[in-house]
Amino acid sequence: MSDIAGTINEITADLGSRDGGVVVAFSGGVDSSVVAALAHDALGDDAVAVTARSETLPQAELESATRVAKEIGIRHETVSFSELDDDRFVENDDERCYYCRTMRLGELYDAAAKLGIDTVCDGTNASDIDGGHRPGLQAVDEQEAYSPLLAHGVTKAQVRAIASSYDLSVADKPSMACLSSRIPTGQQVTEARLSRIEWAEQFLRDWGFSQFRVRDHDGMARIEIGADELEAAFDPAFARAAREHIQEAGFDTVTLDLEGYRTGSVSPEGEN
Repeated sequence: MSDIAGTINEITADLGSRDGGVVVAFSGGVDSSVVAALAHDALGDDAVAVTARSETLPQAELESATRVAKEIGIRHETVSFSELDDDRFVENDDERCYYCRTMRLGELYDAAAKLGIDTVCDGTNASDIDGGHRPGLQAVDEQEAYSPLLAHGVTKAQVRAIASSYDLSVADKPSMACLSSRIPTGQQVTEARLSRIEWAEQFLRDWGFSQFRVRDHDGMARIEIGADELEAAFDPAFARAAREHIQEAGFDTVTLDLEGYRTGSVSPEGEN
């Protein structure tokens, strides 16, 4: 824990040296929440968490981000935009995350400018640099967003340890990618698909699952559940309810993937 305390001190000193404050790209996940907590520690009211809201962000995640910002005590703002305005994003090729992150960071820089802030921080950490297909990181680099966790060599495990030291409720929260990651590469991202995925995943959340995805195979829902929760998905009552509610969302067929949750199962490896 002493190493964690030292890392916290290093990062807060770094952020505290940035004149004019910082905007934190804030999703409410553990990475951005740790950056927000560190920035608030370092800068107080000169740190602002900003959530970029769009069709790919589930309402449940927006509500979670709002709650976590209150836990931290940081000022929280939202800006709205639509990735669906970019035809390249809609076409859903291998660079979809690049287009999305470029647009999202552009919105955050606009918000920062209105606040008189030059620096935008994100939650990229050292474990994200794994050599996989990560076009979103290219956008972070091109947009010159600052990644304090990466700059200080903080791994995902250390991020969770820092979150625990701040008593953040998201310390053990599973990673959550945007809804478009549920749509196989090459199939268009549409509002209808995003909406039915969100509806279906909310059903799984309400049922009590914590690590899951609903992959949208052109009308067939493929449910992925984390390995430690997969057995609960074999409950006949769950199967009946899942079929009923997920078909009601707009899917023709509902299936359960016996391999369970894994990253990159419908899109380039490295996405969730």
